[in-house]
Amino acid sequence: MAEFAIASGISRPTVSKYFNDPNSVRQSTRAQIEEALGRFDYQPNIYAVNQNRQMTKNIGIIVPYLADPFFAEMVRSIERRCIDAGFSPSLFSSHGEQVLENSILQSLRAMKPAGVLFAPLGRESDKSAIETFCSNVPTVLFDSNIEGMGEAFIGSDNHSFVSQTVDYLTRTGEAPAFLEMKHPANPNANKRRDAYLSVMKERQLEPHVLSIEGAGWGFEEIGRQGGLKILEEGRLPTNTILCSNDRLAIGFLAACFEKGIKVGRDDDCDMRVASHDDHPFSRFTCPSLTTAAHDYTSVSEYSVETLFRLIDSGGRLEKREEILFPAKLIMRESA
Repeated sequence: MAEFAIASGISRPTVSKYFNDPNSVRQSTRAQIEEALGRFDYQPNIYAVNQNRQMTKNIGIIVPYLADPFFAEMVRSIERRCIDAGFSPSLFSSHGEQVLENSILQSLRAMKPAGVLFAPLGRESDKSAIETFCSNVPTVLFDSNIEGMGEAFIGSDNHSFVSQTVDYLTRTGEAPAFLEMKHPANPNANKRRDAYLSVMKERQLEPHVLSIEGAGWGFEEIGRQGGLKILEEGRLPTNTILCSNDRLAIGFLAACFEKGIKVGRDDDCDMRVASHDDHPFSRFTCPSLTTAAHDYTSVSEYSVETLFRLIDSGGRLEKREEILFPAKLIMRESA
């Protein structure tokens, strides 16, 4: 900035004032600065600027897998809210890898963000690394909770997802079997399986858990391959399948189509399929997928509002907060 001030013939304090707020300098001075910016192609180094600020305007957003449309939808809303509030969001995806998640945390500490919205990997996360990060950076967790980490957790109530789908399916036909990955990447998967077992026990129904092989975040192909194997081996204990998440269900629907099994709620259908999440593509499957929906808007907006409140309070809340939003049953043609 000192070099730019000399080259443009404008004092450094005036240049600094302009970069903080272009409207704070006289119109003629602003025109002179902007002409010089174009002539010299000067760009302020935001990271260097942040080192001199007590609080930066950067917000970090970390998700486990940005290619998952669920996280893309959440980030779209979170990013917009941050921008509207005058912050600069920086988005990171850990691609399901602990090493990369740790590297992102280290990079963010160097950036000195005002705060971070963090959806951790969950079981695959390095909890000591996250604990260290959260002790240094104002952090709100969303979607995936790690007990005691961050100043708050905002997410969905997994029990409400499963209780609604099980109640509806048992009320309208055979009780469902639960389809899941044996080694799930999704941090909420085990909570949903536990909720299924609990709800079935409460209703004095026999649970059936179908665990399929597969690792990573390619849930659709895992659901398809696992579904084909189950169908070929005739291992279905019921004509109603409740999938852990919509992406698995999309793969399972593909397997049913390949095997000539008609899915739906009409009398001539062979099987009913339902799921959880209300994935952005679930309304476009054939048949459209019955599912329990996240309250995307409430989770994303409350996460941002909580982070802003955390930033305003100096980076600490009186006690750790935990807010869960219930699901909403979306009835479509698959069940």
